[in-house]
Amino acid sequence: NLCRRKQRETLSRLKAKNLMYIKQILFVLEGLVRTLGGKVGQNPNAQSCQLGKQTQPARKVQKYFEKSMISQKLFGFVEKYEGSGVNIHSGSKNKENRRIEGLGRFLQTLQNKPTDASDQQMAVEDKPIMASPMMLVESFLFALTNANKDGRVMIQRQACLSQSSLKFLLLNAAVHFAQIIQECRAVIIAGGTMQPIADFKEQLLFSAGVTEDRILEFSCGHVIPPENILPIVLCAGPSGQQLEFTFQTRDTPQMMEETGRVLSNLCNIVQGGVVCFFPSYEYEKRILGHWESTGVLQRLESKKKIFQEPKKASQVEQVLSNYSKCIQRCSNAGSGQTGALLFSVVGGKMSEGINFSDDLGRCIVMVGMPYPNIKSPELQEKMAYLDKNMPHVGGKSPGKALIENLCMKAVNQSIGRAIRHRGDYACIVLCDHRYARSGTLQKLPEWIRSSTHTHTTFGPAFASIRRVSVLCSMLYILPTFFFFF
Repeated sequence: NLCRRKQRETLSRLKAKNLMYIKQILFVLEGLVRTLGGKVGQNPNAQSCQLGKQTQPARKVQKYFEKSMISQKLFGFVEKYEGSGVNIHSGSKNKENRRIEGLGRFLQTLQNKPTDASDQQMAVEDKPIMASPMMLVESFLFALTNANKDGRVMIQRQACLSQSSLKFLLLNAAVHFAQIIQECRAVIIAGGTMQPIADFKEQLLFSAGVTEDRILEFSCGHVIPPENILPIVLCAGPSGQQLEFTFQTRDTPQMMEETGRVLSNLCNIVQGGVVCFFPSYEYEKRILGHWESTGVLQRLESKKKIFQEPKKASQVEQVLSNYSKCIQRCSNAGSGQTGALLFSVVGGKMSEGINFSDDLGRCIVMVGMPYPNIKSPELQEKMAYLDKNMPHVGGKSPGKALIENLCMKAVNQSIGRAIRHRGDYACIVLCDHRYARSGTLQKLPEWIRSSTHTHTTFGPAFASIRRVSVLCSMLYILPTFFFFF
């Protein structure tokens, strides 16, 4: 739409060749709109296959993007005319204006928020707005011009048109990484949470031609003493119910009630903040609804002020501020509540980049194992590619190994939010007996794995958490105690 306006306003200054490329860009945009289900032409799917066939025009348009820097220029154009709107002359009968009118109506629907689904409305409001969406189109065309048999175009249509997506998925990243390997003497791949690293070695290094003897792994320990952390694999709850949060068992009333009993007992003995991670927003909503109807939330509220991860990213800072103030107020007042309880989701807004240091995170509870959605088209394509092209290790298919590694990366990212400095201490409770499997334990960071204890019953686990909580609390207040005496 902005291209149309820019074309009309700068017609006298543009050469015929530039106008030709702008028309081609508009043609591509209309093709993308049709592919996503937009009502620009007679047939919504008429252009879905043309982008893949017209390689040369796409390559020429992509080069025009680079040479003209039209995406960057549109950014300034948006700033200049923001809020002025675009007038479309619908009275014209020619084919050109009919195309503009249809595209304008489609773009207008993207600006209107859906009213039939509150969840979709929240997603639209929370989605970051890019100043120049043309940059996304440019990057997509750039991906299409690469001759790569391992590339896939993923189309996802949603009920709300603005939530639909069209993306290029590169299944073999080693194609581009191989050039870096060949031109450099040494390559350093560094990160805060990289374990398990089998994916990096197999898919990025080995596939790029790197041999095992050229790979050197180095993992730092942690600055805290081993006694400052208590990781526990909890296999059963207080009533003896085995904790197994598979899709078949996690929705049963027995499992949700047992999880509530586990959390209630922990909140009774842990001072300060307790952060509970659920595997998905859907399960968080379901289990909290069950707890509210059975009185579990009321029991938790008697010991901890309850907070929940907000749906909007703009509200995260406010929730964290209230959470922190509540913990500080409870520690000073000595009231019936001993801190706060924060419900969050693995992979959500509070599982990465948030520091639950000191009293903000004395206990981290991981409910179940956050396996990714195996029905995701992107994940299915990736698994199929790995199973076909990568070797099986230990009798396990590469696709299944990918699922487990993605799960444990998310777990490691979340539980690492608690320990943030040398004097910090916390307890980590992994609620699922599947964490006790040797292969799963090996995917925890070394500084956590070396201190991990597995408890098949709740009693010994509860006793160890209570003992450590009391000792750590005494150590925490001793310096202040001696200072006043």
